[in-house]
Amino acid sequence: MQIEWLWGLGGGLLIGLGAAVYLLGNGRIMGASGILGGMVDSSDRSLERLSFLAGVIGMPILLRPFFSPAPETHLTSNIVIVILAGLLVGVGTRIANGCTSGHGVCGISRFSLRGIVATIFYIAAGAVTLALLRHIWGVI
Repeated sequence: MQIEWLWGLGGGLLIGLGAAVYLLGNGRIMGASGILGGMVDSSDRSLERLSFLAGVIGMPILLRPFFSPAPETHLTSNIVIVILAGLLVGVGTRIANGCTSGHGVCGISRFSLRGIVATIFYIAAGAVTLALLRHIWGVI
């Protein structure tokens, strides 16, 4: 029986819960790129931003022993592609003024037209990029 989809469901539920807690606790949208970008751009090292970043990095490390072995991924072993992908995601979040958590999770749940449009475009761009890199250029 295949149950890998449960990992995605569980992760989605945790991200949604985190977004709800952040919104209800702070009155702000949980956009990970905005939180991290604020630390980099404006040197705002507020406890809120540092706590969020510590949770994003620390919780997977703390929970790792409970989920062994880790779920299998199909990530490429080519580190150059991984680094380029990360840089492109960073550029995309700056251009879109937000990321998947801000636009996708929080924007759509608030019926934000801007969030819905941004989500449609980044999902479409991801699908086109995957099709090009995997099926046409054979890179991944």
